[in-house]
Amino acid sequence: MRTFATTCYLLLTLASVSAAEPAAWRPAAGPLMTRWAREVSPASVHAEYPRPQLVRKAWQNLNGLWDYAITAKDAPQPAEFAGQILVPFPIESALSGVMKRLRPEERLWYRRRFHWDNSWAEGQLLLHFGAVDWQTEVWVNGKRLGEHAGGYDPFSFDITEELKPGQEQEVVVAVWDPTDAGPQPRGKQASKPGGIFYTPTSGIWQTVWLEPTPKAYIPSLKIVTDVKRSQAEFNVDAVGVSPGDQLAVKVAAASAGGKRVEFAPISASAKLGRPLIVKLPGARLWSPDEPWLYEATVSLLSAGGDALDEVETYFGMRDVSLGKDERGTTRIEFNGKPLFMFGPLDQGFWPDGLYTAPTDEALRYDIELTRRMGFNMCRKHVKVEPARWYYWCDKLGLIVWQDMPSGDASVAPGKGEIQRTPESAGIYEQELKAMIDANSNSPAIVAWVPFNEGWGQFDTQRIAEWTKQYDPTRLVDCASGWNDYPAGDMHDIHHYPLPQSPRPEPHRAAVLGEYGGLGLPLKGHTWLAEKNWGYRSYPDRAALAEAYFDLLFGVRRLIAEPGLSAAVYTQTTDVETEVNGLMSYDREVIKIDPERLAKAHAKLHLPPPVYRTLLQTSQHTAHEWRYTLQAPAGEWSASDFDDSAWQNAPAGFGTKMTPGAVVRTEWNTPDIWIRRDFELPADALEDRSQLVLSIHHDEDAEIYFNGVLAARLAAYTVDYTYATVSKQACAALHAGKNVIAVHCKQTGG
Repeated sequence: MRTFATTCYLLLTLASVSAAEPAAWRPAAGPLMTRWAREVSPASVHAEYPRPQLVRKAWQNLNGLWDYAITAKDAPQPAEFAGQILVPFPIESALSGVMKRLRPEERLWYRRRFHWDNSWAEGQLLLHFGAVDWQTEVWVNGKRLGEHAGGYDPFSFDITEELKPGQEQEVVVAVWDPTDAGPQPRGKQASKPGGIFYTPTSGIWQTVWLEPTPKAYIPSLKIVTDVKRSQAEFNVDAVGVSPGDQLAVKVAAASAGGKRVEFAPISASAKLGRPLIVKLPGARLWSPDEPWLYEATVSLLSAGGDALDEVETYFGMRDVSLGKDERGTTRIEFNGKPLFMFGPLDQGFWPDGLYTAPTDEALRYDIELTRRMGFNMCRKHVKVEPARWYYWCDKLGLIVWQDMPSGDASVAPGKGEIQRTPESAGIYEQELKAMIDANSNSPAIVAWVPFNEGWGQFDTQRIAEWTKQYDPTRLVDCASGWNDYPAGDMHDIHHYPLPQSPRPEPHRAAVLGEYGGLGLPLKGHTWLAEKNWGYRSYPDRAALAEAYFDLLFGVRRLIAEPGLSAAVYTQTTDVETEVNGLMSYDREVIKIDPERLAKAHAKLHLPPPVYRTLLQTSQHTAHEWRYTLQAPAGEWSASDFDDSAWQNAPAGFGTKMTPGAVVRTEWNTPDIWIRRDFELPADALEDRSQLVLSIHHDEDAEIYFNGVLAARLAAYTVDYTYATVSKQACAALHAGKNVIAVHCKQTGG
């Protein structure tokens, strides 16, 4: 049967070479394109092997130009097709060459013809789909093979019996996708995109391919690693087998970061239906710093020991759990040690391909840049990626928190759950299981997130408990943001733009699932010329960077108290009208220097700092300030300024409806000037570079120490935030009496 695999590989190569040259193709005129779009060609679109953890040499890629048509949902297969579409790009995307919206009352049809030399006498041919959104029916040579419902998981059909020897073969695919008119998981796709919702993805959006297999073969395998026992357990499915057939695995190499180590083969064998246990004494552990991956060959053997089927795979040895630090605080532990997990919210959208990256290089780029910025994780937000995305995370060392795509109705913060219909609940649970099954071998994935911000949230405790039981090797975040329930391994809140943290619990870690969202639109790199938005926008890259690093100080403080274990910044890239990204949507502009980011992010992994409060805010206890509503003459912020004519009142100053404010003294004029004396002990100035301000302001504020500008802050906050103190203001402080002075200006609203 080894000869069979080699022969099929040669036949496939000949079939590919003899195929007709593709017709002329060009992308549609989309609003924005990436540089990788120039490399897209129908002759080689997404040509990489699509399933890195179950590899056979023999395969044929069916990506490229297909015929397409759009009909009424209940219409029969069309006799004529409207034109050509480039698979695997969704029909709404520019790179599909079509860029049309599919409506819920319509059906999308595909047709592709291919040549297949089936002169071999044994085995079968499988037709694989990486993912199709949402409900799919498939015909080969006029015979209906079946259907699949699910927009994010791979599926296959055995087409052997439908092949016509020596003739051209035809595959027809029909897709119905109701987008947000149905209850199915859909993530951020919306029929009317805008704000935090984006252009839909309909139809084929991952690789379509053919794979010949022997009659007896391995369709899937599950690898469960156990760091404590230093072993990997292989659970192998096999079909078409005979009594006496058995399984074998061999591990003989591992690699990380370009280094590859070979060692004496470690082998194991077992009867069908039993796990293969491979002992790995002194195993190298997978981590972001050293993402060691073991290479393995899994074989299906006949009773006589002949190889019936053979696949290549890989796995990583790593462990994720909860534990207590030296203060008894519940923390996330990775490979037995506390690890603060910090990364961006990764939406996985592309301006030219929508759900589908233009090339594999583009797919890799986002992950490489995320690591270069010093992040050790990302939260894959309400989308499931192609297998190669997880492969690059595994290879490059990026931890992944994997969301389940949202669907159905939403419920507001603090309002609990929705009541799904039995049909809707069944669809959700089927696709949740499919997501876990398809991606459970990736060492990079360490947490499953069943719900996000109340979207489709139902039976939270039951779903969280089921997920944990189904995959006990990973953490479960029962609900990221809004509506928490006492379930899973973490309490996750969202707070924009300022970082905040819940308190850790005895059996749950504290997580900040989203924060930040600082916006910067860049002319020539936006989806729209105007009406872009961020949770708070800045005029230039310098101002954005300053605000970002101020927020980062707040994150580090929360690690110390109350004990934050992970934080997710919004977001990796701009997406359509959102300009909250660390990169522009076309990936042409990195808004903050990656090396500067990496240096700052490294501090989050130092031992949690101990902070000393030198001057209290009035958030919890009122403090008297002197104030005036009339523009003062002279050097009003200087320490020797005479403010005896000013009024005295307790802070804060403002109006009662100001979000997040603690108001004790009414202020409703355009400007206010306030001053306060305070004493500093000599030892408080030993390290002036560590001084920061905590402030709630609405809107623009200037803060002075002894007449020297300490910080200038724009716009408004909805809670207390942190700001760094200028070097000049730090130098102006001295032991004994000092003066802090603030000018706040209302600019609108």
